[in-house]
Parts: sequence; structure tokens; C-alpha cells
Amino acid sequence: MSEPPGRPGPSSTTAIVLVTGSVVVVVVMALAFLAWGYPGFLRKPDGSAEGVLWAATPSSTSPSTTVSGTPAAIPGGRAPMPKRAKPLADPVTCAFVPDPAAPAPKKVELPPDGPAPSKGTVDVRLATTAGDIGLTLDRALAPCTVVNFLSLARQGFYDGTSCHRLSVTAGLQMLQCGDPVGDGTGGPGYTIRDELFPGLTYGRGVLAMAKTQAPDSGGSQFFLVFGDITIPPDYTVFGSIDDPGLEVLDRVARRGIDPAKPGIGDGSGPPRTPVTLTHVTTTP
Repeated sequence: MSEPPGRPGPSSTTAIVLVTGSVVVVVVMALAFLAWGYPGFLRKPDGSAEGVLWAATPSSTSPSTTVSGTPAAIPGGRAPMPKRAKPLADPVTCAFVPDPAAPAPKKVELPPDGPAPSKGTVDVRLATTAGDIGLTLDRALAPCTVVNFLSLARQGFYDGTSCHRLSVTAGLQMLQCGDPVGDGTGGPGYTIRDELFPGLTYGRGVLAMAKTQAPDSGGSQFFLVFGDITIPPDYTVFGSIDDPGLEVLDRVARRGIDPAKPGIGDGSGPPRTPVTLTHVTTTP
């Protein structure tokens, strides 16, 4: 078919350029989706997203958040904690891998490699500027993750760090903490292994590790689930949040996201009520 009068047909060179340009645009859009929309929690040290978490399938029954950061409805009670169908060996062997590409902005020693118990619990209290949050770490769920958290807490790594990311949207209601930089890019200078198992679920009252979309990429960041959350079973659950701690999180969530501070493009961002960890107390 001939071109319309007055519009010369494109040369083969022009057509190739147009096609190539279209392909580049598609590739860039795909990479942007992977960077900002693929399930994950941590961000690259250069400040760009490394799989910033979105809800996998947002609830169709809960209202979504507004532009001002007003939270969606927060469910009451608490979700059942996940359990391993087959208990782990006791002890297990833990190993922690230095990450030279991501040096720690806050000096910390690696947790000890070697045997760790896979039975029992440890009580932890997060003293924060918004109120105390009590945690129960469960060795039966993730013994090496518990070793890691206790090591960081006892070295004072978490003291003075902020909970930098609040999400109040339906399908993703959590507060993320543990970054010494305070923007999602920081960590302890090493990584820990994922401790996942079949039937892993998340819900109100669950404590889990943050990570990128890459396996075994967690370090110091963790998230506290206070409501509805729909994410893939890729994040290590290593404990639970007590009822007074959930009340603290509910108060923070109800005030929503701080619109005066930059978010990360998925509706989450710094909480309007600042939450800074002043001290973490652990049982012996």
C-alpha cells in the first residue's frame, strides 16, 4: 500500500532507527518495572531501588490508601504464626558472608559461625521514640536469623537507627526498620542466608527479614507486620510482635506517611510519626 499523498515513506535506515528506539523504550520500561515493582525490600547503595516491595495481589475488599497517606483499614487480632511441618536439626550450622561491595556504614562484627540451637525463644524489647515494641524471636523458625539479630542488637548496631519506611496500603501494611543509613540502602556489611520453608505465611503480628529479590541477601533490615500483607514466601519469618507493640504500630500507621518527605514510588515512605530505635534489650 502506498503512503498517503504528501507523506514520504520512511527509508529503511529510518525504519531501523524507529524500531531500535521502540525496543530500547520497552527494555527501559521493563527494567523500571523490575526495579520498582518486583517483590523485595532493600535498595541499592546508590539509592536506586533493588526490588522495592509492592503487594503481590492487593486485597479487593480493603480501601486503598489516599494520596495523603491515610491508611487503609487495619485488621484487629493477630494472624496465626507459621510453623515448620518438619522441625530442624538441633543444632544447625550458621555461616555469615562478608559483602565487600556493601561496606557497613556502622562498624559491626560478624555473628559467630558454627552451631546454633533450633529450639526455644528469646524476648527482645525495642525501645523507640513512639513507644516500646516487644518481640519474641523463635529459634525453631529461623535459628541463624535469630543469632544474627541478637548479635546486632547486643553490639548496639540498631541504637539510634530509624524505621525509615511505612506502608499503609491494603496488601502491604508494615513498618521497616534496621537500616543505619535510614533510606533503605544500608546494612551490616555482610549477608545472611534465607531460612524459608513450605507453608510460610505472613500477617498481623509477624516479624520478618527484609532483603532484595536476590536469594540470601538479607542483613540487618527487618519489617514489622501490623495488618494486611500479600507477599510471596521469600522473606524469613523469625518471630512475633506482642500486643502492646502492635498498639504502637497501629498508632504510627493511623497517622500515615509523611507527605513532606520523599517516598520510594510505591505509596510507602517515612512515617508521619518518627520511629527511632533508642535501644534494644535482649534476654541473656
